[in-house]
Amino acid sequence: MAALKAVAPDGTFTTGPDTVERLLTPGEVARIFGVDPKTVNRWALTGRIPSVRTPSGQRRYRQSDIGALLNG
Repeated sequence: MAALKAVAPDGTFTTGPDTVERLLTPGEVARIFGVDPKTVNRWALTGRIPSVRTPSGQRRYRQSDIGALLNG
C-alpha cells in the first residue's frame, strides 16, 4: 500500500503514521536566504533545492531540507 501523503491546513506534511514535517512557502524560504521568492522557485525548477507540490499545485519546501542546506 502506498504511503499516505497529505498537507494539513497548518502547513505540515504527513508521509506516514508517525512522520509529520513542516512545509515552508517560497516566501518563507526566500526570507531565510535573503532572496526573492521567484528565485526560490527557480532553484527548485533547476534542482538546486528539493520541493513538493500541494494538491492545488503550489510548491512547498520541507523544513528539514532547508535546514540541511543551511547547515551543509
